[in-house]
Amino acid sequence: MTDQRPSHPPPPAEVQEIGEPEQFAALAHPLRQRLLFALARRPATISQLAVQLDARKGNVAHHMKVLREAGLVYVAETRQVRGGTEQYYQRTARRMFVAEPQAAGTAAMLGAVAEELDRSPSETHLTLRHLHLSPEKAQKLGETLTRLVDELEEDSADQPVHGVLVTLYQQAHRSDDGATP
Repeated sequence: MTDQRPSHPPPPAEVQEIGEPEQFAALAHPLRQRLLFALARRPATISQLAVQLDARKGNVAHHMKVLREAGLVYVAETRQVRGGTEQYYQRTARRMFVAEPQAAGTAAMLGAVAEELDRSPSETHLTLRHLHLSPEKAQKLGETLTRLVDELEEDSADQPVHGVLVTLYQQAHRSDDGATP
């Protein structure tokens, strides 16, 4: 069977803000994160995703249902094949913005990114730096990082996909005994 994809699926939105409890719950599993990564470029079927991620089709189908119910993916197109209906899933947005991250979703996202880094066939870049910044400088840095990623012009679809995870956070203050107040 040839790799046929829908010719003109509806385009995803540019940005989707994540804020609903079911969205955070959906993001709290590394496989669901990897599924969202896999759908970053083009729609795909359960079978295609299972092959791409080396996962069982039933497992992929379950997690796609969770993502769909949370409003993070949708069926972009269907196609009749051998007496059945093949569904092509697509992300609801190219970029998902988490305004108020929750620990479980953040842990799953970082875990999924760690898996992607481990599987990367080329050199990866991972930097953690702690900076003393005024609130104004921190805000400007966050805006600059977001703008840098948003404005980067992509190459053609035949080029490799690169993941970018941008985060800026203020460390919690620690008391002398190491506990967070």
